Amino acid sequence: MIQVSNLTKYYGGKRALGPVSFEIDKGETVGFLGLNGAGKTTALRILACDLRPTAGAVSVGGIDALANPHEVRRRIGFLPETPPLYPEMTVQAFLGFVCDLREVASSDKKAKIGDALGLTDLTAVAGEPIGTLSHGYRQRVGVAQAIVHRPQLVILDEPTRGLDPRQIVEMRKLIHELKDKHTVLLSSHMLSEVSQTCDRLLVLGRGQIVGSGTEAELGALQEPTFSVELTVRVPDGKDGGAAAVLAALGGIDGLLGKSVPTERGDGWDLSISSKRDVRAEVSRAVIGAGLDLLRLDARAVDLENTFLRLVAAPPAAAPAPAPKE
Repeated sequence: MIQVSNLTKYYGGKRALGPVSFEIDKGETVGFLGLNGAGKTTALRILACDLRPTAGAVSVGGIDALANPHEVRRRIGFLPETPPLYPEMTVQAFLGFVCDLREVASSDKKAKIGDALGLTDLTAVAGEPIGTLSHGYRQRVGVAQAIVHRPQLVILDEPTRGLDPRQIVEMRKLIHELKDKHTVLLSSHMLSEVSQTCDRLLVLGRGQIVGSGTEAELGALQEPTFSVELTVRVPDGKDGGAAAVLAALGGIDGLLGKSVPTERGDGWDLSISSKRDVRAEVSRAVIGAGLDLLRLDARAVDLENTFLRLVAAPPAAAPAPAPKE
């Protein structure tokens, strides 16, 4: 569906993106993950034919996006960070207007508008002026205008921006429903969103792709780190409290760090980080010291740690393009 080769964008002498190269297959849902300013929006605007790159090649559905941008626009739907809405229009009238812009046949407009309203759960407010709707509903209208012409590719730039927790859950459900009929490319700096909605991630750092793959694949590229969480009780009659807990763990090799024990109820909570799973050693150490082990959990490195490690390393510098004559 998407082929990108050495895509680069400069604003004057400042590099905003690139060079980046990647491919996205038909039917995939792929997330651009990156800090603010990483180049996510620039990349999506180029793919949506809203911005021309400085260098590189882009094709969407086998069509050269630079040579035939209008043909590419026919095949995509785009939700920018700020949805392009007209507040004085009703939802239905606005979607009809978008259908005209998208050159949807008059005989197909009613069915396509109805499908878009149904999928985005906007049927009940179809006759309401957009300006009277909540922010969450306006975001849904933004998604509806991106899918009303039934595009092959849907591009969503920060679709959950400004939404409350309930609205985020609803938007997440909507994205899952889009996956059944469209290839979806979305950007976010919210780790939970890309983790729960995307099949694959492209991690951008300072304008370049610094990681690509599923959450598990990205985690496997990093040096393994385990977080062990435990609750230890100091039996009645035994002195030491938090000091006794730390002393019991002092002989375990390979620990990267320990948190300060926090008293909770009749036990002490703390966490340990290590390069390997040390639960068995922790269990033996605690019990061997005469303490009670009430809880012991471990989990491998999560997406947040993987993301922070990837974007922490600066990507290779790219030479500035030669000025055009």
